[in-house]
Amino acid sequence: MVRTPLTPEERLRGERLGRLLREARGERSMVAVAASAGISAETLRKIETGRAPTPAFFTVAALAGALGLSLDELLGRCGPEGATASGPARSAGPVEPAVVPLIA
Repeated sequence: MVRTPLTPEERLRGERLGRLLREARGERSMVAVAASAGISAETLRKIETGRAPTPAFFTVAALAGALGLSLDELLGRCGPEGATASGPARSAGPVEPAVVPLIA
């Protein structure tokens, strides 16, 4: 499967997401935040630096929960203009990461 090249808008959106996540992480270590979100520190590093400008939805949702950000806020600050159907971005409080039981 050949991956379609990213548009300039997609690259900018990835850079905005990375910048927002770095700001929200603050003084917390990348390793601690990544572990809290259930992802690798390398994945978080790639997202924060824009090397992974289109992370999976569940990765973004897990990071939002770990950092106390709402998905509405992320969309409002990182998505295309007018991306929210309900108007301007609003903070609905922290998003709790989903807990999925493992069945052995």
